[in-house]
Amino acid sequence: MNEYLSSVLEEVEKKNSNEPEFIQAVREVLQTVEPVIDKHPEFKQTSLLERIVEPERIIVFRVPWINDNGKVVVNRGYRVQFSSVIGPYKGGLRFHPNVNQSIIKFLGFEQIFKNALTGLPIGGGKGGSDFDPKRKSDNEIMRFCQSYMTELYRHIGQDVDVPAGDIGVGAREIGYLFGQYKRIRNAYEGGVLTGKAICYGGSLARKEATGYGLIFYVREMLKAHNETLKDKTVTISGSGNVAIYACEKALENGAKVVAMSDSNGCIYDPNGIKLDIIKEIKEIKRERIKTYLQSCPNAQYFERTSEDSPIWDIKTDIALPCATQNELTLNSAKKLVANGVLAVGEGANMPCTQSATDFLLENKVLVAPAKAANAGGVATSAIEMSQNSMRFYYTFEEVEAKLERIMINIFDTCRKNAEEYGCTGNYVAGANIAAFKKLADGMMAQGIV
Repeated sequence: MNEYLSSVLEEVEKKNSNEPEFIQAVREVLQTVEPVIDKHPEFKQTSLLERIVEPERIIVFRVPWINDNGKVVVNRGYRVQFSSVIGPYKGGLRFHPNVNQSIIKFLGFEQIFKNALTGLPIGGGKGGSDFDPKRKSDNEIMRFCQSYMTELYRHIGQDVDVPAGDIGVGAREIGYLFGQYKRIRNAYEGGVLTGKAICYGGSLARKEATGYGLIFYVREMLKAHNETLKDKTVTISGSGNVAIYACEKALENGAKVVAMSDSNGCIYDPNGIKLDIIKEIKEIKRERIKTYLQSCPNAQYFERTSEDSPIWDIKTDIALPCATQNELTLNSAKKLVANGVLAVGEGANMPCTQSATDFLLENKVLVAPAKAANAGGVATSAIEMSQNSMRFYYTFEEVEAKLERIMINIFDTCRKNAEEYGCTGNYVAGANIAAFKKLADGMMAQGIV
């Protein structure tokens, strides 16, 4: 990094010294945008970088709720409204015990770049709570969501800030949140939340969108290097929404998915994962992935014993980390490279550590970066918002076709920017540069705000 970029990063580290995830996200962007800064001295003159790394607003609040035993529990809620330069804040809510301000800020920062890449008029934000929905009853989750929304409602709106789901927040939680918002506002504001159930304003293909979008992007990336998904071996970390539907679309494209995981360990089925069994375990029964062995006793299960998931020890052509941030470490990247991995597609938000990403790129592995490859979910959320505004619904096929076109455009944008700025084949840099240019142009046009 040049002297200016280094000084910006140094100031970010100083101001946010206890927020490692946020610093990591900022560093990753700053390391790649130097050629843009060199070409546009006006960005430095207007302290554009200093403004882009500072969220417009951070909202932190307590969330008291009553569990089934009558005990009052207090969690902490967050909403980081990072940038509205392109449109209303847009980004998911994450309910997980490790949620803190650093994680929410890193997610919000990533979101502004991701949303810029979609080409749609949406800004970036993120929110959530350290509430753990696991092993909670439906009534406990409902009471928590209602308490959370009782504060959040005053900060959101379909033209202000539009939350959606993320880890721990699915259609059930969105339903409880929307019901409470509608009750407080005394109005049906359909576009205030996305990821809604179909029966009250949701979009077809929204559930599948992030996983499908990941595969569309990886498909285009492989095509640019004269490769295809057909007959490739694929491993997918996670077994939530993104992982399940990435698996589904990978299978449709002729790939063979042999492994999936959850936080406890991974299953390996050399004959190919039976997706219908995974869906039953995770979407209906909400059980651990180890129970896959009850239906497929010839599969293997590997317990997780360290920060490195055993799924990355399995030989594969394409690795798709779809679980959580920093799940694929340098050690895991070395194992993937040693086993001849061709491509890594980031389905989760920042799933590779910085050192892992650097190692993969140094070893000529194709990397589909999260802020591009993971953008299908938010793109389809924007399509859901459009349908709510029109009081009209697209068919599943129409939404999927729009999603596919958006993901193809995102890849083309990443490729062209990587080539223009001298880093052909580095789609991490291409994504950062393309998104940064759009955000920078918008910020310059709107003045010092």
